[in-house]
Amino acid sequence: MPEIADIWNVLFLRDYNTRLVVICTMLLGCACGLMGGFLLLRKRSLMGDTLSHAMLPGLGLAFMLGVMLGGDGKSLPLLMAGAAASGLLGCAAVLFIRNHSRIKDDAAMGIVLSVFFGAGVAILGMIQTMPQGSAAGLESFIYGKTASMVMADFQVLILVTLGVLICSLLLFKEFRLLCFDESFAAALGWPVRRLDILLLALVTAVTVAGLQSVGLILIIAFLITPAAAARFWTDQLDRMLLLSALIGGASGWLGASLSAFFPRLPAGAVIVLVATLCFLISMLLGTERGVLMRFLRQIRLKSRVGRQHLMRALYEILEADASTGPLKIRAVPFRQIRGRRTWSDAQLRAYIRHAYQDGLVERPNREEAITLTEAGLAEAAQVTRNHRLWEMYLIEYADVATSRVDRDADRVEHVLGHEMVAGLESKLQTYRSAGSLVPKSPHPIIPGD
Repeated sequence: MPEIADIWNVLFLRDYNTRLVVICTMLLGCACGLMGGFLLLRKRSLMGDTLSHAMLPGLGLAFMLGVMLGGDGKSLPLLMAGAAASGLLGCAAVLFIRNHSRIKDDAAMGIVLSVFFGAGVAILGMIQTMPQGSAAGLESFIYGKTASMVMADFQVLILVTLGVLICSLLLFKEFRLLCFDESFAAALGWPVRRLDILLLALVTAVTVAGLQSVGLILIIAFLITPAAAARFWTDQLDRMLLLSALIGGASGWLGASLSAFFPRLPAGAVIVLVATLCFLISMLLGTERGVLMRFLRQIRLKSRVGRQHLMRALYEILEADASTGPLKIRAVPFRQIRGRRTWSDAQLRAYIRHAYQDGLVERPNREEAITLTEAGLAEAAQVTRNHRLWEMYLIEYADVATSRVDRDADRVEHVLGHEMVAGLESKLQTYRSAGSLVPKSPHPIIPGD
């Protein structure tokens, strides 16, 4: 276990090497999170996988070229250039297959990924037979070697991060339109292909810059996981991209710090595991799409729908009594309400209890008779009115049979908004018969039902 002094030094970045590694991984995490957000919305999550695997043959060929030119083949600029060229070629292959065939993006990326990775493995096999191949050290680009990062890596990451940030800010409107509606952007005259190529070039730059830190394979998760985690918290693109960059940066900082605490843990793998933990927390607790929040929303919706059904059932019972006179509030027996829908006794009692807490019904007496309050009658009339507006609309405009319209209206009436109600009212003015605010039921009313 690390000592207190070691934890203090890592947290406050007192050691030069730790400071360099942590800052580099944070910069890479921010850049990956930002670009990963665009990839996720473009439904090209596999593009990072494709790029990383497509860079492998470029690394091998660059090493062989360096050896042929008389060097040892370990020139970092040459290896990076080879990886970038191979990655761009892989992107071009994906775009070519997508634009000149009926093959979709996911199939095109899968084809390019497998072909380029197979070529890379073959080239690495050839390198192993060379005299310099035994000391090539290319496995560091595959699995990552974060602890060996130097000032040159920091400078590259600074340039890449600034470039990604500047391009994203300047072309945010164009990238947003490209992500959400490519066809509409093309119809407006935007250079869709150029924007697509630029976006992929930025992703390629981020992927190349991340080869030294998390490696060629783990960069895939670093590109997509922060963006996927941010998606659970918001539906706004700008907030999602900002949150994705923050999650990526935090994952890089925390993963590199944990690796410094426990030197035997590889930093690249720990960074990805931290990002995965952020994703799991976001999936469970996300305020917009999280599992827990969706569960709570479903419970609230079910309760609200049940209460509305209870209000409508009470109103229709009172309406049946008033078929020959004015509608009057009276106590309605529990069993009479129970027969209106396929409720269980426990469900109906829960709905009645919630309605009592909201002041819509009076406290049930010993005979379990339920009486609407004035506020309850007003809400019951509103709920019944909305339901019948939908029934009239479906009968008149959707050609739904009267015998089925009640069930179909039940599926949609609970999501009525004020604007939708106003629109229906403007189209259906005939319901204002006899000065009533509630349309007449399209179903036969049986007194005492």
